[in-house]
Amino acid sequence: MALRPLQYPLNAVQSGVLISVAIPAYNEEKLLPQTLRAIRKAGCVFTDRGWKLEMVVCDNNSTDQTAEIAREFGARVVHERHNQISRARNAAGQAAQGSWIVFVDADSQPSQALFEATAEAMDNDSVIGGGCTIHMSGIPIWARFWLGTWNLSSRIMRWPAGSYIFCRAAAFRDVDGFSTEFYAGEELDFGERLKKLARKKDQHLHIISRTSLTTSPRKLDLYSPLDFARICLSTVFTGGRTLRQASTCGWWYDGRR
Repeated sequence: MALRPLQYPLNAVQSGVLISVAIPAYNEEKLLPQTLRAIRKAGCVFTDRGWKLEMVVCDNNSTDQTAEIAREFGARVVHERHNQISRARNAAGQAAQGSWIVFVDADSQPSQALFEATAEAMDNDSVIGGGCTIHMSGIPIWARFWLGTWNLSSRIMRWPAGSYIFCRAAAFRDVDGFSTEFYAGEELDFGERLKKLARKKDQHLHIISRTSLTTSPRKLDLYSPLDFARICLSTVFTGGRTLRQASTCGWWYDGRR
């Protein structure tokens, strides 16, 4: 049985705040249900403030039940035929009706604590957007070291992780969304352009660190440490050029789930 939809027409929120949670999804029938369930549960943080919430899922040319599952959970579904994460994020972001957009990956589960910290940031006029640190359960020591290094770099450099990015909808449109020149790493480029816009507006990007986003470690199960090292080294040695070609970003696009 389908759950009650969470989306609201624009005329229903003209006098209030609407938060749009945008979820890019490619063949995510395994993990999407727990992601949407977590968003709905944590969403009480927004609704308790008198805000409204909508979920927008971009079905990025899936061949499984991704779209059907999204609708069952009350999400509005849009489609993007070209398999590219930046295009999927843009499609969901462009369809969002809220004044704030929260981009959440389909294999991640935001908590009430994370949404509360996000809501507090949204209440701050000096914040244009941001992200959060990341948590993965049951990962090996080498992966914990890598994740810790990323989280530290994210806090220092104010780099939002792609699995959780929030921003003012107007800012998302002002910077023309995520660059379609990238097949991976598009969140770093987006973050830099967002920071540039923030400086012009005397605002800043905020990285939440008092609580983290729990995201799936499935890539660490599907690929070996050698595969991971190869991807990192090729990115460094090519100056990031491998991130601009689908053929060299198989980690993200080979369909393994």
